[in-house]
Amino acid sequence: MTDSTPDNERETLLEFPCEFPIKAFGKKDGDFAKRVFEIIKVHAPELTREDLSARESSGGKYVAVTAQITAHSQSQLDAIYSDLTDSGAVLMSL
Repeated sequence: MTDSTPDNERETLLEFPCEFPIKAFGKKDGDFAKRVFEIIKVHAPELTREDLSARESSGGKYVAVTAQITAHSQSQLDAIYSDLTDSGAVLMSL
């Protein structure tokens, strides 16, 4: 049996719109936070630089960037995670 529920209507525990943190991990370089910002901003145009925070790993080789967005749908979140994964710079995203 196949599920005929459209992607934008599938079940989720989230109630939209909601505040949602997106975290991306990558190697520390001068452009990583900027790249993460630009990827997410395509899908969340209201995102500002003030909505981002960054934290270096204990060894200083990696960085975690967190963007606090207002999520409007599951499909929006799926698109953000897909683009982050496809970027090549992001090693992992949560």
